[in-house]
Amino acid sequence: MNNKKLVIVSNRLPVSININEDEFSFTKSAGGLATGLDSLSDELEKIWVGWAGIHTSDKDLKEKINTAFVEKDLYPIFFEEQLFEGYYEGFSNKIIWPHFHYFTQYTTYEEAYYEAYKTVNEIFAEELIKILKGDEMVWIHDYHLMLLPKLIRHKFPNISIGFFLHIPFPSYEIFRTLPWRNDLLTGVLGADLVGFHTFGYMRHFLSSVYNILGYENDFGIINIHDRLVHADVFPMGIDYDKFAFPDIKSVSKVFEIKENLPEARIILSVDRLDYTKGIPQRIKAFDAFLERYPEYLGKVYLVLVAVPSRTNVGHYKELKDEIETLIGRINGKYAQFRWTPIKYFYRNFNFEELVQLYQASDVAMITPLRDGMNLIAKEYVASRQDGKGVLVLSEMAGASFELIDALMVNPQNTNHVVEVLARALEMNPKEQELRIRNLQRRVKENNVQTWANTFIDEQLKISMMQKEKLTKFFNKDAQALNLTLMKQSSKRLILLDYDGTLMDFNSDPQAVEPDEFILSTLKTFTADPRNRVVVISGRDRDTLERWLGHLEVDISAEHGVWSRIDGDWQMSDGLFDSWKEQVRPVLENLVKRTPGTFLEEKQYSIVWHYRKIDKALGEKRIRAYRDVLQYMTANLDLQVLEGNKVVEVKNAGVNKGKATLNWLNMEDWEYVLAMGDDHTDEDIFKVLPDYATSVKVGLDMSDARYHLTSVKQVRTFLDKVIETLYSDSTKSAID
Repeated sequence: MNNKKLVIVSNRLPVSININEDEFSFTKSAGGLATGLDSLSDELEKIWVGWAGIHTSDKDLKEKINTAFVEKDLYPIFFEEQLFEGYYEGFSNKIIWPHFHYFTQYTTYEEAYYEAYKTVNEIFAEELIKILKGDEMVWIHDYHLMLLPKLIRHKFPNISIGFFLHIPFPSYEIFRTLPWRNDLLTGVLGADLVGFHTFGYMRHFLSSVYNILGYENDFGIINIHDRLVHADVFPMGIDYDKFAFPDIKSVSKVFEIKENLPEARIILSVDRLDYTKGIPQRIKAFDAFLERYPEYLGKVYLVLVAVPSRTNVGHYKELKDEIETLIGRINGKYAQFRWTPIKYFYRNFNFEELVQLYQASDVAMITPLRDGMNLIAKEYVASRQDGKGVLVLSEMAGASFELIDALMVNPQNTNHVVEVLARALEMNPKEQELRIRNLQRRVKENNVQTWANTFIDEQLKISMMQKEKLTKFFNKDAQALNLTLMKQSSKRLILLDYDGTLMDFNSDPQAVEPDEFILSTLKTFTADPRNRVVVISGRDRDTLERWLGHLEVDISAEHGVWSRIDGDWQMSDGLFDSWKEQVRPVLENLVKRTPGTFLEEKQYSIVWHYRKIDKALGEKRIRAYRDVLQYMTANLDLQVLEGNKVVEVKNAGVNKGKATLNWLNMEDWEYVLAMGDDHTDEDIFKVLPDYATSVKVGLDMSDARYHLTSVKQVRTFLDKVIETLYSDSTKSAID
């Protein structure tokens, strides 16, 4: 980690600047993000880039502000007010915010907002490019900057980029309705590491990436041709000690409530005023509670704190009016001379007031309709060092996946909320303490410092992995060395897989006949007596003969069942196909249960193809049938082989590696090249001599010496081979 620089990027800097004539002062943010990032190792040199928090067109003032910020390792960005309005209030908070929280009725599909959002992300990129050298770590935060990772990646292909989404990621069915869905996804995929609060959000993201962009993932690792993007879960925490052991100097007025009614019980609700928080539903549930349990009249308060938010947005004004109308109706309905059921505060509470509210409350009622995490629930837990208090938590909050000892509710199920409130108020002290201590253990272990350090550690690890992959990449130097070796060799063996190596995959296996480039390349190679060229494929013999039989190439078909050497086909020893009658009905049933899939029957194997359906469904079917197939084949000397969206049942002991030995043992080869993309090609790589050049097409783990990322790159290399080895005159002589 030594000398590593971390560039943190967020919509806004973690301080506010106050200007009094020519004097500047700063107020530090009390937010969890700033706290967590402050806790990162001192071995990391940290700078923070974000909006300055003010709009000004005065160049001199900008320069002064910039100087003042940079002294604190903060790099301010300025925007025209109208542009910022379209980006922030418009696209970020009128489109992404409601849409990602499942409030699609509030989503505003304004193209002008997207243009502003795009422009601001581009300005962020321009400013960052001035700062970056390319060897830093960049950590970008939240939904305001979803286009930024790709913009930076375009300029710095090998830089380490992390992105963390602090709000939920919606299901594919919700996300897909956004007109700008492709841009947002490709923007985020510019990162190396994409973080989410919960596994559910990560799963939704991966589903959208697959269904919209077609990129598959393997346990959260997305292969996007030339890079791997890692998606993972990092639940954000709080500054535990700050809330567990607060430095409080004054007593809050909240205790006056208990002075008036010493036996009063307090249910606390603290939220930013937002339609995602479910405040009206909470108030209605409290109303229903008082109706069902009248014995609590005069004995319980709902202390409702609504922190002002986006006061100039219509939906929020309407929400405030609705909340205040409900409160007025309920207070009017139940009020007594010394008691009104709801104590309503529409303002910010400072830290001391907030902690004392937590400490004085018997129940914390945290029931958002949808919430990325909800740190208030964790703050409440940390503050209850007395072992008292009950947390009632919405299942829809990200925190619910961690805080499993809370009393969980569906905020839309009023009857259930009422019953859980009653249970919370009646819970005995022993159970309260058991639950709160278990919750505290989790909150303390997974605090904000742990969150920040875990993310950065993972990003560092991925950065090292990316560098290792670069060292294995079949780059220009490695290719140049191989071209030299080929020129110097008089006995060359060239082993080439077909699907995924010479030709891209297609949902129809018969739709990938060799094109003119492949036919011309193979013809050129085989015309040179110094070369022996072998196409090693899992395809059936008849197809390969039809496609390539007119060329002087050798062929290995059906993973080594058949070998064509010098034009003559021969079959491996000991093969039989009588087993098909037992296995075929199982695979036919698999096709019936999974529309869009089909069987391909080869002479000594049967293949189930599921390339045309959702990968997840195909994998589910494989899991369901794997045990049955393995049980059936165990005593038949068969193998169940899982390939790229295919499952093949074939004779055991036959593979591409065994077939490769036929050609390796023919000569004392001076140069050997093998290229393949599938894990079946690993059998080839394993039997090659140490001096051979092996190239894996794809970025997953491999025994190959080098990697390329696509069929296109394979073709480019083969083109270079022809250009280097066969000048026009040489080519004419061969022809």
